[in-house]
Amino acid sequence: MKSIFVVGTAGSGKSLLTSKIHEYYTSNGAFSAILNLDPGVESLPYGCDIDVRDYVDIVSLMKQYDLGPNGALIMANDLIASKIDSIQDEIDKVSPDYLLIDTPGQIELFAYRTSGQFLVQNLRIDERMSIFLFDGALVTTPVNFVSIALLATSIRLRLGLPTINVLTKTDLIGEKLKDILKWSTNLSALENAISQEADGEAYTLTTNILRGLNLGGFAQGLIPLSNVTGEGMVNLETALSRIINLGEEVED
Repeated sequence: MKSIFVVGTAGSGKSLLTSKIHEYYTSNGAFSAILNLDPGVESLPYGCDIDVRDYVDIVSLMKQYDLGPNGALIMANDLIASKIDSIQDEIDKVSPDYLLIDTPGQIELFAYRTSGQFLVQNLRIDERMSIFLFDGALVTTPVNFVSIALLATSIRLRLGLPTINVLTKTDLIGEKLKDILKWSTNLSALENAISQEADGEAYTLTTNILRGLNLGGFAQGLIPLSNVTGEGMVNLETALSRIINLGEEVED
């Protein structure tokens, strides 16, 4: 069994991309299943095979412990880790080739709390990796791009998973798409773009972060993807196969 954790900022399109990957694998004869790890989501664009909402109820937690929505979400995510054996049993019963794991909308709840890292490390899965979603609507300026790149690198370090970076909402950003893709592979071009947008302390801080990311080998490029049409899925599947299938692609 191979697992793919789908991670990104709120609204970046994690659930929609999860559904597109599921559709792609299914249409190509692979058996994939979806684990929803977001206890607070109200509706999803796919049918869950395993759903943490079966184990934790946000509304009940709010009433029982007199919590607000954020406090209940934090408690719920920590409680999920205590249900790992039951979740594992469900995964084993389904036993898919590919387990797609849709992580919470609030990225900090999964990536930075101990419970998220615990799930990554302790679910019994043969191979695991992650996809980090760069929200196209958020990275149209070079300073914002560096900010999200720093977040992506921080989460990769936190989770310790091989990671593919995907640019979502490509159909919404028009002419900026070419610039963003260039920034993701050419750090000199990105630094030049920063110099045109920022000066003083902002320029110094942003370029220092960028150089640190360069030392960490960040500039691997982004895979552009339309969550609406699915354009780019073939390129994403090829990248996934390089990591979890040792280069063998899903057969048509």
